[in-house]
Amino acid sequence: MESTAIELEGQAGDAKRNLTQGMLDALGKAIVTGRYDMRPFPTEAEIARAYGVSRSVTREAVKMLTAKGLVQAKPRQGTRVQPFQAWNLFDPDVLRWLLERKFSIEVLRHFTQLRRGIEPEAAALAATARDGAAIDTVYRELERMRAAERGEDDPLAADIAFHLAILSASGNPFFLQFSRVVATALTTSIRFTNRIKGHTASIAEHRDVADAIEARDPERARACAALLIDNVLDLVDG
Repeated sequence: MESTAIELEGQAGDAKRNLTQGMLDALGKAIVTGRYDMRPFPTEAEIARAYGVSRSVTREAVKMLTAKGLVQAKPRQGTRVQPFQAWNLFDPDVLRWLLERKFSIEVLRHFTQLRRGIEPEAAALAATARDGAAIDTVYRELERMRAAERGEDDPLAADIAFHLAILSASGNPFFLQFSRVVATALTTSIRFTNRIKGHTASIAEHRDVADAIEARDPERARACAALLIDNVLDLVDG
């Protein structure tokens, strides 16, 4: 009997979390797409009525929006949408909402420029870290990309996994913290560049990065990784 009660409580908690996540997604997209640029952000009661959810779900979603820098609540002033400069652009949800906007090419360009400053350095660190297991993982993800090219794996997932493996192989925990953000942005970036090129990522160029890391050549690893990202910037700017 006790286990059944615990199980039901867990299911109720999951349902509430799903409602809260759905509410967060709806409100976050509305803010990022400018729905509240010219009108006030609704009260918790108004949101609860409009979406048919409880006040507790609404309150939790608004708290999460506040943590992401999208809104700010002040006593007797209500909740207001924050200016773009206050948004946490390193939050995967915020970045995803920005990239999903109709006009997101500028955000994609800015993020790719950020990658230019991070991933080549991560590749250089991976080349000096001498972590055999991490290098094996880089090659395993490269093989996934080859398998995806043959139709045996998902091209997007394999490409993202390769880049994340390099961040991990750097051995730098701060670079590793970018994994979720990089994965979120690469989802849009890879789809965009593949649509323009008409084909998936260059296996040879990715292999060059892996080979330089395995050869313990940080300068070459940095240059090869930079070339990958420069090619993306050329497509974005083109």
